[in-house]
Order: sequence, then structure tokens, then C-alpha cells
Amino acid sequence: MNRPALRLAVALVLLFLALPILLIVVVSFSSASYLTFPPPAFGLRWYRAYFTSSDWLAATWLSLTIGAAVVVLATTLGTLAALGLGRLPRATRAAVAALVLSPMIVPGIVVAIGVYYAFARFGLIGTPIGLVLAHTCLAVPFVVTSVGASLAGFDRRLEQAARSLGATPWGAFRQVTLPLIRSGVLIGALFAFITSFDELIVALFLSGSGAITLPRRMWDDLRFSIDPTIAAVSTLIILFTALLLSGAHLLRMRAGRIPDR
Repeated sequence: MNRPALRLAVALVLLFLALPILLIVVVSFSSASYLTFPPPAFGLRWYRAYFTSSDWLAATWLSLTIGAAVVVLATTLGTLAALGLGRLPRATRAAVAALVLSPMIVPGIVVAIGVYYAFARFGLIGTPIGLVLAHTCLAVPFVVTSVGASLAGFDRRLEQAARSLGATPWGAFRQVTLPLIRSGVLIGALFAFITSFDELIVALFLSGSGAITLPRRMWDDLRFSIDPTIAAVSTLIILFTALLLSGAHLLRMRAGRIPDR
């Protein structure tokens, strides 16, 4: 293919992928009382409806709170797991890595059913704690992958040199290892938050009636009372997620993993 034809093909593919998102953004500014395209007129009616609704705001704050807790737990556990995997013998590393990364591979509905039956025994259904624990299981693999990529270029002789100079294991990690893998840890934390904030399938099983997250609230609204408020919320989530992904991309560029072109 010559260069103009290739550019046209790429543009058409990108338009095909982005068109549903663009339609949602346009509909979110509709003045109609129902989902319709094209909108009869434009306004901020449904954004005002979102920001003045106690139900929508409560679900949003719950999702943000759960996401913040998941970031702390998943980043800590995922970083420790990545460090541990790097020190395992090669013969057992693949098996342990497959187990750690299994929530990323197993279908979400299978994970949700298993988590539901496990948490029901301990009364965690319908509680924020149950959602935090479940989302942490889903987010840890992303942290392990990100931190593991940073550790791939890490020279362990630096850590050994710090230990030989009298540093404690924690001191060597804090002063030598962590600064060198900090970008990977931060990127993993961002993806852990996105995983928790956007997760729906597990939330459908665990949220019950006492812990309604924002994706679960959107699902209920789509089933029982369809109005353009859900388009406004979707647009805000798209913008928020795009900002987080842009932050992750900038961190990768800063770490030298992705060239700045």
C-alpha cells in the first residue's frame, strides 16, 4: 500500500473504534428527556442532574474510596510479588507467575462466581470491604506486570553493594531499589485504580444493596430508567480514564521505556 492509502485505512479504523465514544459524548449534551441521536438541542441539563443527584454522587464517592484502598493494597502486594518472582528459581517462576496473573486471564464471570461463594461465607456481600478485597485480587496482576517490567532492567548488584556497605534489607530497598523502579510502581498503581474504578462484573455479584459502585449504578440506570444522565456520567468517566492513562504514558516516557516521538 502506498502511504496515502495506508493513512486512510488507519484513519478509518480509528474512526470505527472511536465513533461509539463520540456518540456518547454528543448525546451527553442533549436537551431531550431520552436517549436520541442527533440531539434536538444542546445543553448541560444531564450534567447538572448528575452533580445534584445524591445517588449518583454517593456511588461515585464509593468507587473513588474503594479505588484508593485498592491502590494501596494492590501496589504493596503487587510490588512484593514482583520482587519475589524475580528471586525465584527459573523452574518455579513460570508456575508461580501464572498463578499470580490468573485473575487477568480467567474470564471475569468465573472470578465473580468464585469470589461470591467465598465471600458469602464471611458476610462480605454488600460491603465495601468485600469489594476492596475482590478488586485487589483483580488489580494485583497489573502491578506485578508493570513492576516486573521495571525490574527486568534492574542491576541487582547495586542492591548487593548497598547491603555490603551496611544497609539493612529495608534500607537497600528504600534507597536503591525503589527509586529505580518507582515509575513501574506508579504506573501499576494507576492501572490498579482504573481496574477497580471501572469494574462491573464482580460488583454485580458483591455490591448487593449496601455498596453500590458507580459502574453498578450505571448498570441499574441502564436497566430501569434510561435517560441521558448515563451518557453524561460515561463522558466524565471517559475523560477521567483518559487523564489517568495519559499520566501512565508520561511516566513510561519519563522512565525511558517509550521514546518521545
